[in-house]
Amino acid sequence: MANSASYMQGRKSFLRGAGRPQAILFSDNPGTFQGGYYYPTGDEGQDFIILSDHNRSEISISQRRIENRQRMVNGGMRSYWIADKMEISVSWNRLPSRPFDSAVTFDEEGKIEQTGYVSYTADGAAGGMDMLSWYESHPGPFYVFLSYDKYRNNDVANYDRLYTYNQILKAYFSSFSHSVEKRSGANFDFWNVSFTLEEV
Repeated sequence: MANSASYMQGRKSFLRGAGRPQAILFSDNPGTFQGGYYYPTGDEGQDFIILSDHNRSEISISQRRIENRQRMVNGGMRSYWIADKMEISVSWNRLPSRPFDSAVTFDEEGKIEQTGYVSYTADGAAGGMDMLSWYESHPGPFYVFLSYDKYRNNDVANYDRLYTYNQILKAYFSSFSHSVEKRSGANFDFWNVSFTLEEV
């Protein structure tokens, strides 16, 4: 059950000493706030998945301003602002379809319980099949955790938030596509995956 900082810290250690988590996480819930940071709750692989950074392209984030603009009698413009919503596009090239050569489970400290496994993704995070399975089982909205240098949060320069998920939003899939680029001789294939998310 990933309901604590200790699980995510232990899970992050799989990155071989990297200080920052993978950039994107999908969750069925908004997580829990602990020690000033947000963490997903539930079981990894069921309630949330951590998307691999293995051969990931840039994360393209665009803002859409929802407003009602209208020209006034004097020629000036008046705008009634409603909200700003994000659109996120990302893709992977030659991403392994599976993260490991067999099923693995994680303990409460985020460590893999099995021995003798082989990791196909560089960071042990979700492969192409995991992403496709999430897409197929989530026609509705879900939560997206993002970890990137969002410099100001409430007008505070939060340098310490580089090492956690510093933005959570609720989103839908607006598109998802995958292709099998190459079949491997091992227990996985190389996939190209791309999707676009639209904030609720």
